[in-house]
Amino acid sequence: MLTTPAPERSTTVPVATALPTTSAAHLSGLLEAVLPEPSLRELLGRAGVPELELHGPPAARPLVVAALARMGNPVLAVTATDREAGELTAELIDVLGAGVVAELPSWETLPHERLSPRADTVGKRLAVLRRLAHPEEGAASPLQVVVATVRSLIQPMLAGLGEISPVRLRVGQLHDFDTVLARLADLAYTRVDMVDRRGEFAVRGGIVDVFPPTADHPLRVEFWGDEVSEIRSFAVADQRTLAPADEMYAPPCRELLLTDGVRAAAAQLVAQAPAGPVAQLMEKVAAGIPADGMESLIPVLAGDELQLLTDVMPAGTHVLLADPERIRTRAADLVRTGQEFLEASWMVAAGGGVAPVDVAALDLSASAYRGLGEVAEHARGAGLAWWTLSPLTTDSNTCLRLQIVSVPPYHGDVERAFADLRAHTATGGAAVLVVPGTGTAQRACEQLRDAEVPAVHAAEGLLQPPAAATVTVVRGTLEDGFAVPALGLVVLTEADITGARGGTGSREMSKMPVRRRNAVDPLALHTGDYVVHEQHGIGRFLEMVRRTVKGAAESTREYLLVEYAPSKRGQPGDRLYVPTDQLDQVTRYVGGELPTLSKLGGSDWAKTKGRARKAVKEIAAELVQLYAARQSSPGHPFGPDTPWQAELEDAFPYTETPDQLAAINEV
Repeated sequence: MLTTPAPERSTTVPVATALPTTSAAHLSGLLEAVLPEPSLRELLGRAGVPELELHGPPAARPLVVAALARMGNPVLAVTATDREAGELTAELIDVLGAGVVAELPSWETLPHERLSPRADTVGKRLAVLRRLAHPEEGAASPLQVVVATVRSLIQPMLAGLGEISPVRLRVGQLHDFDTVLARLADLAYTRVDMVDRRGEFAVRGGIVDVFPPTADHPLRVEFWGDEVSEIRSFAVADQRTLAPADEMYAPPCRELLLTDGVRAAAAQLVAQAPAGPVAQLMEKVAAGIPADGMESLIPVLAGDELQLLTDVMPAGTHVLLADPERIRTRAADLVRTGQEFLEASWMVAAGGGVAPVDVAALDLSASAYRGLGEVAEHARGAGLAWWTLSPLTTDSNTCLRLQIVSVPPYHGDVERAFADLRAHTATGGAAVLVVPGTGTAQRACEQLRDAEVPAVHAAEGLLQPPAAATVTVVRGTLEDGFAVPALGLVVLTEADITGARGGTGSREMSKMPVRRRNAVDPLALHTGDYVVHEQHGIGRFLEMVRRTVKGAAESTREYLLVEYAPSKRGQPGDRLYVPTDQLDQVTRYVGGELPTLSKLGGSDWAKTKGRARKAVKEIAAELVQLYAARQSSPGHPFGPDTPWQAELEDAFPYTETPDQLAAINEV
């Protein structure tokens, strides 16, 4: 049963709140409601203790971290897996706000593997490290909580990564155009003809397209001389503008940049390394050519300039290990896997084979995973508090037992859950039901009222402590419910009631842009392909060309060269140069028959479109008659969208593909 006594509530929380409550903190009132709990007050009283063991359920993780952060204590929250890190980050953003919480992703590769981590992973990591090193830059609030996996905790990284300045451009600022391009190349961005993936940039005259690894969409930066005149995001699929932007923030795409020092170190080692893959990799690095897997050479190219994640955290940080038993197991597995990888390389190299990492002449052990005990001692030596939060019982006298308990799982038994909520609110207790979507929240309120349970929908979020004798339904990302008997508070999540985890709680409810039908991709066009220009009609694609335009500022731009029918008989066909930033006006020709080329400047294309409009009007007239006949016949009228439909849409656990969105819009 959920029923707990409802004691008198304290109107004053006996702790200082060092962090402002932001508008993005949908569940800030939940933290305010649980802070008066005696064990949490004792926990805050021990803030700064070098070592503390906490006992509590998984649901206590965001509460403990948020309580420490609200007291002004920086927190490094460590989880065993990436999924747990993502869930905890989403929960903390709901409680504290997005401005003070960040997730530090881990590499997808081993430290010595001949593979490089993805550009988006590196970009997010370096953006977080930059905020830690320079909290005064840009953000309204300093970064107070960093969520990371144990993999990031025990993996050494290059020192000074937070000191690498990103490329930041704002509308109205002056920046030397060539310097910006050179800086992008220095930060490991790849120059291409057309931006397609993160970590790429393209140049067309005074326009620079950049796809920062931390952005959802690439950005188009337009220069007027050395002044940034406009920044706007655009879709990769059809290059069409999505929305204007005030700033472009482009962090590096690699953690090992090809600086003069790195290239010089690689040049010295080329002669020492035996012939093989590593020697070839060294040669590329020495020549300033980025190569996949060059991060495996960090120990020999960067010297002893390695540090741990705990070294970059602010003074007074509390390292909190969530479920330390699983973290220790995961850390031991990572250390063993990394060691086996190196040992396998030694054996292959000794047998004359081609090893994945040639360690015969290079000592790469400096970047190997460290043992968790070694990392803990290093953190304590640096003055950081090392705390653990475990759901397992311990007999230690130093263990602080949180008076926060798990709620019973209902496994889809909604009637039993509502009966328990009805009994709990009847005694004056407060309850909160957290669901992932707005439609689900509205439907839950209706179901609760039908079951004679007093309920209210907090559409704007739970910004104040929940009211007594009422179930407050709110949208949020909490995965685990809990109860605080001392306060008469119960919090349930949709996962507690249905038993289904990992739904929409941690995903962004944003839609992908709809790809334009038959959108033209210049890189996929072949000479002779037919295309249709919105203003000039059907033409034949010839090639991509680059032309220099002289005027107030000389600039070079790329164009699609399209051939049209000749204006005079016996003459060569007319040609049209279409700038690549106007590709939204060009589509592929998809007709079944061989088309006739249009004439530039003539009236043929206008007449063709006129005939098409006339045919459309005729079809529309037929449709009007058809709809009139349908109106006169009996039918079943469907009502407006119901909360059930909104609930179904919110519960869809994936981001729709462009084709799916097109089908939805057409229906």
